[in-house]
Amino acid sequence: MPTARRSTPLTATRQFAVTWGIPDDFGGMTRALLARSAAFARRGAPVDVLTFDGRADYPEVERRLRERGELAEGVRLVDLFAWLRENPLPGGSLRLGRDAFTPLDPGDPSVAPDPRTEPTWMRDGRPMRRVRRAADGTILQVDHLRADGTLLLTDRRDTRQPGTVGGRSIVLCDAAGTPVRSWNRARWLYHAWLDALVARRPSTMIIDSKTCAGFLWDYRRRSVTTIHLVHNSHLAHAEDPFGGVRASRRTAFEHLEGFDAVAVLTERQRDDIIASRGPARNLVVLPNAVDPGPVVGVARDPALVVVLASLTERKRVDHAVRAVLAAGHGLHLDVWGEGSGRAGLEALLAGHPSAGAVALRGHRPDARAEFDRASAVLVTGDSEGFPLVLIEAMAHGCVPIAYDVRYGPADLIQDGRNGLLVPSGDERGLARALERFAEMPPERVAALRREAQRAARRYREDAVIARWEREIDAARRRHSRELAPPLAPLGVRAVRRLRRTLLRRAG
Repeated sequence: MPTARRSTPLTATRQFAVTWGIPDDFGGMTRALLARSAAFARRGAPVDVLTFDGRADYPEVERRLRERGELAEGVRLVDLFAWLRENPLPGGSLRLGRDAFTPLDPGDPSVAPDPRTEPTWMRDGRPMRRVRRAADGTILQVDHLRADGTLLLTDRRDTRQPGTVGGRSIVLCDAAGTPVRSWNRARWLYHAWLDALVARRPSTMIIDSKTCAGFLWDYRRRSVTTIHLVHNSHLAHAEDPFGGVRASRRTAFEHLEGFDAVAVLTERQRDDIIASRGPARNLVVLPNAVDPGPVVGVARDPALVVVLASLTERKRVDHAVRAVLAAGHGLHLDVWGEGSGRAGLEALLAGHPSAGAVALRGHRPDARAEFDRASAVLVTGDSEGFPLVLIEAMAHGCVPIAYDVRYGPADLIQDGRNGLLVPSGDERGLARALERFAEMPPERVAALRREAQRAARRYREDAVIARWEREIDAARRRHSRELAPPLAPLGVRAVRRLRRTLLRRAG
């Protein structure tokens, strides 16, 4: 007779991972989410990854992720609008007196599929949404469609004054395009969808996205435990823990008590939050996990340096490029990533006598395989959480050379022991660190690699997931205490019985 599988904090509830969307060139946060979800699934806890951005090509996105091994068995993508196309949303009310129902006319010249992201909003050659914009390009209304062209949902964002953003009217339609429910705020639609998914079953929601945390801090349900995982620095000013919270995280940080647990990636970030806000009963530390996989027997290029980062201003990849060009010593840099900063990097390299030392490789989902081939990785962002790219590089013996910014590099790297730290923003210092590394004798470099791998082993997957299990269990217990139903008022007869019992006990 087979032995029943023991329930764990992971398998005791349904597991959800909540993010706004899965972009094609996603970065560290989404990679960490998918890796954690895969680890949960391997331990018998399937995970639904919930998205809200409504891109119509998620079936194709899911197929690509599975082909690349980034979406594990037991993990699936569930998008709000894809779900609404196939399922009714029960309950709620329709208030067309308050919530205007003004679906878009496809014949209106101001209405069209979004030309910049059209493939994202197409399915089988058909547009799945229409957009009305102001003259400056601001979105004023979005209509989401079903596969047969009928109206699924209309979301108008200029109800106070036509043509100017202000006021909201969201109306959901049935399969015939007839209005059935309405909301004047998007968060109530999102909450209603989560209620339908949960269906009052015990569930754990790990909210990875700061955008989603902003509308889920008040999602309090008896059967749902919520954990907000802060993937990056919360600081408005990178090195000042008392300088306030960055605008994108302000709503969530003003309501941290709304979550059953708030997880940060390092002890230093936890301590900074406590120093600025005071003790928090629900603040915990849960770092990213690393699963380096088998050692790949490829020859490491002692002169190859890599950057794996989105090409955005915050990542300061231009610092890495200039530092490698200045360092010389035959070093060459491969930059893996895409983003709005690519044109600036191309302009930086144009005509430079050493431009051949830098290659902009673009986005490649498996670019982390380069950690087996490269000698060093550069991390130059102006703020970090606990970069998955950094811990993965160290696990593979790729030496980190990083700016000494709060969290992440400052918590992982011991300068000269398992990597090199440079004052944040000091490009000349970064170039000197590269020169120092290039001039090191092989045995010194080998020692750095060994120590980097030793440091990374503290974050191996089994140890980190065990921490997750403990904190999920603690969050569930905290949730049960704080949302325990109040005692029912005693009736007259119950009061009399209690009085007689007390009198008897008193003698």
